[in-house]
Amino acid sequence: MLATLKSEESSGQLQLVEREDIDDDEDLFEAIDKLIAQGINAGDVKKLQDAGIYTCNGLMMHTKKNLTGIKGLSEAKVDKICEAAEKLVRKSVIRITTGSQALDELLGGGVETSAITEAFGEFRSGKTQLAHTLCVSTQLPTNMRGGNGKVAYIDTEGTFRPDRIVPIAERFGMDPGAVLDNIIYARAYTYEHQYNLLLGLAAKMSEEPFRLLIVDSVIALFRVDFSGRGELADRQQKLAQMLSRLIKIAEEFNVAVYMTNQVISDPGGGVFVTDPKKPAGGHVLAHAATVRLMFRKGKGEQRICKVFDAPNLPEAEAVFQITAGGIADAKD
Repeated sequence: MLATLKSEESSGQLQLVEREDIDDDEDLFEAIDKLIAQGINAGDVKKLQDAGIYTCNGLMMHTKKNLTGIKGLSEAKVDKICEAAEKLVRKSVIRITTGSQALDELLGGGVETSAITEAFGEFRSGKTQLAHTLCVSTQLPTNMRGGNGKVAYIDTEGTFRPDRIVPIAERFGMDPGAVLDNIIYARAYTYEHQYNLLLGLAAKMSEEPFRLLIVDSVIALFRVDFSGRGELADRQQKLAQMLSRLIKIAEEFNVAVYMTNQVISDPGGGVFVTDPKKPAGGHVLAHAATVRLMFRKGKGEQRICKVFDAPNLPEAEAVFQITAGGIADAKD
């Protein structure tokens, strides 16, 4: 049974179908109530929770001025709270395997938590196949290059296939039913709905060990809901808001965000480029993504992934293959 995250349009409330819990043998973000053990008053911790701050990572994103605005928190208290939170936050970035060793090596070990990885490319270039493989590999224990956590999947184009998860889980030696139980799935129909789902997910992530958030695809609804040149500025502003929310989730909960993107033809691509394509979303999207990957078709089931832009990776490429069991190394 697949867990479903529903946003009731009328109330904006999120409901959750319960799933079995993953054994959480290590907390990968620091819950705010851990401050109590650091000598912070339980009543003050409750004030932070009431203000919507659930983790120490989240606390670090607020200015001290902002925190002293919370009723009952003096400047001295805020200083003490921030100091204790800094001690607790030791960011443990995890790299989650893609299922292909060549692709993992290209990415410096796998898809990174606390970061946004964007994959763009044409239809059937392997972007959604990687999303499905990551749904399973994220649930592997960390000693098997997994993330030992749950997965949230926001689907804007109806591309998620639960039956596709089954053979991938079997390949990794996992129980397909248990794997599906740990995927929380939501179908978004408008860009506003997409944004509201992200708000609801943040509350969920503060309670349960999530390690991956997939948005497939990030731009589709914006291209539908805003059409024509006249609405472009408005669209980019709304897109920027949603991307900053994704960045916040990635950093606050130490979650890997994997988002797919569409390509558009680039009339300024030059004469020497055959059928030039560029990722949709312009500069706004380019600045939000930590790692940008370009996918294209190779021969048969082979696909090529090129590092398009990443601060710490060389601009190289890797060949991988789409198999019944998900993304795997290409066979020569």
